[in-house]
Amino acid sequence: MIYPDLLQKLINYFKKFPTIGEKSAERMALAMLNFKTEEIEDFAKVLVDSKNKLKPCKICGHISETDICDICSNTSRNQNLICVIEDYKSVFSIEKVGRYNGVYHVLNGLISPIDGIGPEDINISSLVKRIEKLENPEIILALKSSIEGETTTMYIKKIFENKNVKISRLSYGLPIGAEIDYLDIITLDKALEDRKIISE
Repeated sequence: MIYPDLLQKLINYFKKFPTIGEKSAERMALAMLNFKTEEIEDFAKVLVDSKNKLKPCKICGHISETDICDICSNTSRNQNLICVIEDYKSVFSIEKVGRYNGVYHVLNGLISPIDGIGPEDINISSLVKRIEKLENPEIILALKSSIEGETTTMYIKKIFENKNVKISRLSYGLPIGAEIDYLDIITLDKALEDRKIISE
C-alpha cells in the first residue's frame, strides 16, 4: 500500500467523480490535507446538506432546495413553453445560454426497451398532466440523437397527436449521440433558435 489507509479512502472517493482518474484524485486528496479544519468541516456539511436537501421540483422534476424550483415559480417565464430534457444537468446547460424564457420538464431517463425502460419508468405521465392544463402549449424536445432519444421523441409525439400541442425539437445541427449538457453555448443556442416543428 503506497498511501496510508485514510488517504487511500479519500482518493478512492474522488475517483468516483466523472473524468477524475488516479492522478487527479491523488492531487485533490493531497490538496485537501492542506485545508483548514473549519474549511473541511464546512465542505463536509455542504456535502451532507446537498444530499439531504436537494430534491426534485414537484412541477418539472429539476433539482431544487424548495418544493417548487426557481424556474417554475418565476412568473415572468413562459409557462406554455416547455423544454423536455433527459435529466436536470441539461437545465443548467440551457440556462447558461441565457436566451430561453420557457420552463422545463425533466424525464429522468429515456425509453429503452433493450434496457427494460418503458414510458412508465420515466417522467412522462406528469408531462401529460401539465400540458392538459395549458392553452396553446409548445413542447421543445431537447433529447440526444440516439435510438433512445428518437424512441422517446416518437412516443411523446404520438401521445399529443390531435391534442392541439405544438411540438418542436432541437435542430439537427447537433452531433449524433451528443449529450445536451456537454454542448458548447453557441451550438446549443443555435439549436434552440433553429428548432424544427414536428407536430402541431
